[in-house]
Amino acid sequence: MTAFILVSGAYTGGWVWREVAARLRESGAEVHPVTLTGMGDRHHPAGPETDLETHVQDLVRLIDRVDAPEVVIVGHCYGIHPVLGAADRRPERIARIVYLDAGMPRDGDPALELVPDRAVRDRLLHRAELAEDDWSIAPPSLDEWQRWGSTAGIPADALERLVRRAAPQPLGTLTQPLRLSEAVSGLPMTGVLCTANGSGIAMVESLVGLGDPRFQALIDPQVSFFELDTGHWPMLSTPDELAEILLRAATGEGHRLAAPSGHPAHLRRFLMEVPERPRERVGRVDLYLPDADRPRPAVVFVHGGPVPAGVQPTPRDWPTYVGYGRYVASLGAVGVTLDHRLHDLADFERAAEDVAEAVELVRADPRVDGERVALWYFSGGGLLSADRLAAPPPWLRCVAATYPILAAPPNWGLTERFRPAAAVRTAGRLPIVLTRVGLEDAGIAMTVEEFLTAAEECEADVEVIDVPLGHHGFETVDHTEQARRAVERAVRSVLGHLRN
Repeated sequence: MTAFILVSGAYTGGWVWREVAARLRESGAEVHPVTLTGMGDRHHPAGPETDLETHVQDLVRLIDRVDAPEVVIVGHCYGIHPVLGAADRRPERIARIVYLDAGMPRDGDPALELVPDRAVRDRLLHRAELAEDDWSIAPPSLDEWQRWGSTAGIPADALERLVRRAAPQPLGTLTQPLRLSEAVSGLPMTGVLCTANGSGIAMVESLVGLGDPRFQALIDPQVSFFELDTGHWPMLSTPDELAEILLRAATGEGHRLAAPSGHPAHLRRFLMEVPERPRERVGRVDLYLPDADRPRPAVVFVHGGPVPAGVQPTPRDWPTYVGYGRYVASLGAVGVTLDHRLHDLADFERAAEDVAEAVELVRADPRVDGERVALWYFSGGGLLSADRLAAPPPWLRCVAATYPILAAPPNWGLTERFRPAAAVRTAGRLPIVLTRVGLEDAGIAMTVEEFLTAAEECEADVEVIDVPLGHHGFETVDHTEQARRAVERAVRSVLGHLRN
C-alpha cells in the first residue's frame, strides 16, 4: 500500500486536502493530510519559537509513524520546504517527492525567497530584520490571495472556505534557511505544474535547453512531470484531476524531459540567409551598420528571459538576434542588439534600466537618426514594453513584439508597471506590430489575447502577423516559407513606420 503525506502551502492545513484525500482513500491508499504546528491545530499552537525546523520535525515524526512500505510525500508551495527537510532526514522511507506547483529550493534557501509578490516579500523581509514582536503573519484577505498565487478555477464556496479557515503563518517558517544534505537529491521526484499560475512543461524544457545548471537534474529518468490547467490551488479547483495525477505519480508515470541533443533550439541557424554587416560592440550593445552617408533610423531588439547569468553565448550572439540585426542593416537601418540583465524574475527593473541606457547610447550615436527609433521585444522581454507603451516618447516610431508575454503570470510577482496589456490603453496612435504563433504555450497566448482585447477597446494601432504553424522561437526551429514571410512582413512594416 502507498501512503500519501500531503503538505499544503502557507496559511493552510490538512483541511485544504479534503476532497483530494477522500478520492485517494477511495482508491485504497493511506492518506495523511498534514496540519503543521500553528496552522490551525489547537493542540499544536504556534509560538515565537515556531520555525521551519519545527515543521520539518512535525513531518519526521509522522513519517516514523507510517507503516506503509511506500511513502509519497507531496509539498505544495511553502510546503515543499518542510517536505524536503523531512525527506532529507528519512530518505530510506520516501518513494517519491511530489512538487505541487512549488519551487526548487536548495540548501540554504529560506521559503521567503519563493513568495511571488516582490512587495510582499520585501515587507516580510523588513519585518524579520527588525525582529518585531509580531512573530506571525496574518492570512491574506479575499482580494489578496491572488498575490500568493493564481486563484483561477477555485469555486466561490471553496475560496470562501480558504479565506475563512486560513491561519496566521509563523514568520520563522519563512525566514529560517532550509538545510539539506545530498541524501534528498537522489530521491525520485515528480513536478505538478499549474499552467494558469504561469508554469508549464514547455517553460521547464526551455530552461533546461538554456543550460542553466540548476535545472540539469530534471533530465534524470527518475524525474517526471504533469500539467494541470488551473491555478495555484488545484486541491480546491480540480481535486479529482489532482488525485488522479498523484496516483499516477506514485507509480512513476509522467512526462520525462529529454537531454538536449545537438544544438539547443535557440542556437540553431536563423531561418533566412542574410548578408553579413559590420558590427560594432560597445559594452553590452552591438550595432549592425548599413551602408549609409547620413544618419539612419535604428531598430533595437530586446531579447526575452529570464536568461540565467553565465549562459554562453549571451543573447546578442544568438542566431535569432544576429539575424534580425543583420537583416535590418541590409535594408538600410541600424540594427541594435543588447544583453540586458534579466537573469531572474526579480530583475525586471534592472533590465528595463539596461534597455533604456542602450537606447540612449544608440540615439546619441552620430550614425543614428535619434528621432526615428523602433523597439522590438521578444518573449518574456515583451513585459519590458509596458514603460514605452504607457508614455510613448516622440522619438519612438514603432513598437514590435514577437511571441511576446504581455501580462505577467501570477507566480512571477510583478507590479502593474510591467503589464503591457494595461499600458496599451495609453499608447495612443503609436504603431504596434505583433507577431503571434499558432503553436504557442497556452498561458502566453492568453496574455496576447488579453492585450489585443484591450488594444481593440482603446482603438490602438496594432498590426497582427500570424504564423499559424509557428512555435515560440520559430526563427530557429521553423524553417518554413510561412515563417520567412512573417519575418519579412514584420521587418518591412517596422521599417515603413520608421520612414514615415
